This record gives sequence, structure tokens and C-alpha cells, in this order.
Amino acid sequence: MSSAPPPIPVTVVGIGADGWTGLGTAARTALTGADVLIGGPRQLCLLPARACEGERVAWPTPLRPAVPRLLERYAGRRIAVLASGDPMFYGIGRALCEELGPDRLEVHPHPSSVSLACARLGWPVEDTEVVTVVGRPVARVAAALHEGRRVLVLGAGAGSPAEIAALLRERGFGPTRMRVLEQLGAEQERTYEGTAADWAHAPGDPLHVIALDCRRTPGALRLGATPGLPDAAYEHDGQLTKRHVRAATLAALAPAPGELLWDVGGGSGSIGIEWLRTHPSCRAVTVERSPERAERILRNAAALGVPAPGLRVVTGAAPEALAGLPAPDAVFIGGGLTAPGLLETVWAALPAGGRLVVNTVTLESEALLGRWYRRYGGELVKLAVSHAVAVGGFTGWRQAMPVTQWSVTRPAEDGTEDGTAKGIKD
Repeated sequence: MSSAPPPIPVTVVGIGADGWTGLGTAARTALTGADVLIGGPRQLCLLPARACEGERVAWPTPLRPAVPRLLERYAGRRIAVLASGDPMFYGIGRALCEELGPDRLEVHPHPSSVSLACARLGWPVEDTEVVTVVGRPVARVAAALHEGRRVLVLGAGAGSPAEIAALLRERGFGPTRMRVLEQLGAEQERTYEGTAADWAHAPGDPLHVIALDCRRTPGALRLGATPGLPDAAYEHDGQLTKRHVRAATLAALAPAPGELLWDVGGGSGSIGIEWLRTHPSCRAVTVERSPERAERILRNAAALGVPAPGLRVVTGAAPEALAGLPAPDAVFIGGGLTAPGLLETVWAALPAGGRLVVNTVTLESEALLGRWYRRYGGELVKLAVSHAVAVGGFTGWRQAMPVTQWSVTRPAEDGTEDGTAKGIKD
């Protein structure tokens, strides 16, 4: 009994701005032997017609939805896909792996634009942060801005340097030295520079990398890398988890790379935003019933470098607005705790090992938390913060309203049926 032959692997070839001359023997062999060549128009033009006789297919826009359609259309033929630089570094290799699996791919990487830029600049790659704005908001760069850091930005088009310069000025990093490295590896490679504060260069080549030597404007608000940003970093109407309580709350939530947070009762969005700032792969859904506050959350997220799609804002009242959301790894409730069914709904949504953190300032909500604490354990604490203020010619303490915080990890077996807490009523 004969078995069907294994499917023909798809070859992915990384190509640089130097084109055909920069390719190795294996990569050239893959391209000359292909029946179908798929890539961007610029990449396809780099291949010599006589050597690469396969049918040429340019990626349509948008690209990602077209991947499965094109793979199906040319199934059974030898396909070679072109990618800029390293296909597995912000490249098409990821999408192809998701569709086919790694066993059906044969990848020939080329030095990435990041490797080439660091070689030109004398920057160790491991000490250089990389942010891409290709298909992503320019606001993402803000999260990488820290005094003395070296950042490479993968530009999205000829206008990217001017957009990055404007963002740096707005975020208090006008003195930052900017260098634009165009057509890396090609004969027409060139570099030009200036500071964000006085950037006046006309748009150049769309194929470029922007190198930033970050310098903060004296007196500009300093934003650290850990939770507990200054309250002044947020636009708010008073509904803001204050700095010291926010730091304690994020410590209890314990974000890890790739995890999803539900931030229920978003207010100004500070908990979800600082969750996202802990790692680029973190995600958050903020639920806020006020449309005005929901818009403010989006502005704060953009200002602090974590805009959509990492942050999703749902406008509506919990628990109804929680229906249909992807399962969370952690949940924070900062408002509306006594809404009927809220705690039950959140508890049911948490998987085993999921974390729940609740903050409240009212006696009624505190009593409810006490009952849940007696049932499920965890940690129940009261957070009190006092600030030094002038008292006549002297200095005294002014205490902020104390916050009761309950944090708990859902166990694998918690004595509930269908995720609904038994014997606990508001």
C-alpha cells in the first residue's frame, strides 16, 4: 500500500538591499529552482529574470489574510518566498510558520537590517532595543525612551524619521541624536543625522532604520521602567489609582510575558497601561463604562507607548461587558465591585492559577471582600499612604484614603460549581 508523497516544503529566502549578489549558493539554488516566486514588488525586482524563471507573484494588501489563499493556490508547486533580511525577525517567516508549521519550511536567512545597522554604528546588538513601526503605531516608540539607551526603529516609510522626531520632542527627548541609515548593504547606502529637536531633513528612502541615542530634555518628566509611574504622567479626572497603590497593585498582579489582563473599571487606564509596559508581549483589556474616560484611556496609552492593539478598551458596564472576552491570566477590579454578579463572573472566567486583585475604599465593598477572603484565602491588606504637607511654618502628614486590597490565585479545585462561588452573597 503506497502512501502519499510528503508535501513540498516552502522555501523562504532572506534578501538584502544588495540583491542577488548578496545571496549565498543555497539561497540562489532555491530561487532558480522555484516554480513560483512570491514577494514584495521591490524584492521581486532584485531577481535576475534569466536565472529566476518562476512565476512572479506580488503580495497583495493586506498581506496576512492572503498567506493561506496563496499557499493553497500554488500547492503542489515549488514555492519560494522572498523576505527582507532575516525572515524570522519581524518577517513573513512567522506567518508561514503559523500556517504550515516549521517542518514544512526551509529558511535561508540574510543579515537583518538590525545586524547591519549595529555593525555600522558599533553598537552591540544585545544592548540595543529594537522597535518596529511597520504596520504598528509610531506611539510604540515612547515605551523604549530612557536616558542613555540606544534604540533602533524599523521605519514604515519615507515619513517615519520626521514622525519619530516629533514624538521625541513631545515626550521630552528633543536632544536625542537621530541617525537614519538607508539602503543598508546596497551601493546607494547612506546615513544622515540630526537631533529630534531640530530635525529638518526632507523624506528620504523608504527602506531605512532610525538609530536613536536617547537624551532627555532637562526638567522633563522622568518615566522609569517599573510600575508606579508619576501621577503626572496621566491625564485624568480624579479617577486614578495613585502611584504607590498602583505599584503595590502591579506587584500583586505579577505580570509575565504574553499574559492577558482584564482591567475592570479602567478609570484613567493606569493599571492596564503599566501592565503592558512590563513586557512588549503583554496584552490588556480595559472595561470602562464612561465613553469619555474610555477615550482618555486610549490617549494615555498612546502617550506612554502602549497603544492598540496591545490595549483594547471596551466601553460598557461590568459584568455584562465581560461577555465574550478572551480568558484572562489576571484580573484587576478597581471599581464597581458591588455590581451584582461581578465577582462571580470574574472568578468563573479565571483559569486555575489565574490571579485576581481587587482594590476598594468603601466599607460595603470591604465587607464583601472579607467574605470572599474567608472562603478562598489569598492576602487581604490595607494600604495607607501619607504625604508630607505644610502645616503653617512646619511640616505634617496628610493621609490619603486607605485602600483595602484582596489578592488571590485561583486553585485547581475551589469548591465551586460551574465557576460560581457558593455561599457568598453581597
